[in-house]
Amino acid sequence: MSAPKVKFNVQDQPVFFNELRSRVNSYFKENNISKYGNWNMKLKTVFMLSLLLIPFGLILSNTVTTPFLTYSMWVLMGFGTSGIGLSIMHDANHGAYSKSEGVNKILGYLFNLIGSYHVNWKIQHNVLHHSFTNVDGYDEDIDTPVLRFTPNQERKSIHKFQAYYASFFYSIMTLNWIMNKDFKQLKRYSDEDLLKDQGLSFASALTTTILIKTGYFALMVGLPMLLSPLAWWHTVLGFLLMHGVIGLTLAFIFQTAHVIEETAFPKLDENNTLENNWAIHQMRTTANFANKSRIFSWFIGGLNYQIEHHLFPNICHVHYRKISKIVKETAKEFNVPYHHHKTFIDALKSHFSLLNRLGTGTYDQK
Repeated sequence: MSAPKVKFNVQDQPVFFNELRSRVNSYFKENNISKYGNWNMKLKTVFMLSLLLIPFGLILSNTVTTPFLTYSMWVLMGFGTSGIGLSIMHDANHGAYSKSEGVNKILGYLFNLIGSYHVNWKIQHNVLHHSFTNVDGYDEDIDTPVLRFTPNQERKSIHKFQAYYASFFYSIMTLNWIMNKDFKQLKRYSDEDLLKDQGLSFASALTTTILIKTGYFALMVGLPMLLSPLAWWHTVLGFLLMHGVIGLTLAFIFQTAHVIEETAFPKLDENNTLENNWAIHQMRTTANFANKSRIFSWFIGGLNYQIEHHLFPNICHVHYRKISKIVKETAKEFNVPYHHHKTFIDALKSHFSLLNRLGTGTYDQK
């Protein structure tokens, strides 16, 4: 896939990533370990799919019929869908779940379980976000009309309240993908030939997107309405509740890894070049959190080891905890930053503190 014409400073400590990559490769070779998923990954796949499908089955079969229990099922489905996205689909679309390209492709389709188009996600995430992390105008993860995520974006009067209203917009994030963002992205990616790089025409991509959304709403909203003894609006509220859980979960995990007080927001110089080489750019714009929380890390697909993920997206997340020691030691040796919060709550505090400072204009770029 082609990407925007941005250059990295290849003269900036090129030895760092060469040495780091060599050490990580040696770890896998010396321990005779595959870089792809293992039994833990397969167990997680079954668990996350069950967390979505079992509650949905209980609703459709009228096993749960009271409003409270039904809403509880929708909440569980929200966490199940989030877990599928963070722990399965994410690795698959990076080609890291399995050495089989077919398996990765099939599991990558799971992104469509939220009613969105997986190809759009791959372009936004794999190409733009992973290449140009925290660079305004290129990283679409920090591009939103209602929130100011970087000091390089224009500050509007409404932004002074963004630390208070951000969570609401996070909660409707996946609904926005379904109803609005997918269609805007298709047009933009078509204009920039990014769809063409995927072997797709705009017409074929649009047709697939419409079919995905039609099937999604028929399955997730239409079917429960037909089969549930509860009034139709309980299904609508449950569906919205599920997406609120998904949106908040995904937003909090990804924003606390990049949009915090410790990370940088680099700008391009007059030659469209960034200050650092690619690897050091990732280290400056990315942060880890709660690395000692094994259960939490298991559920969110190891994305609390976001540094390791950005440096080695082709390695399955089940290995991040082990290689993080190598990354941290090598970063210290080369005097490269390794941002980390001890707990997830600390990372959230940093995120919302930054939102407040960016909104009130009291943040100074490092």
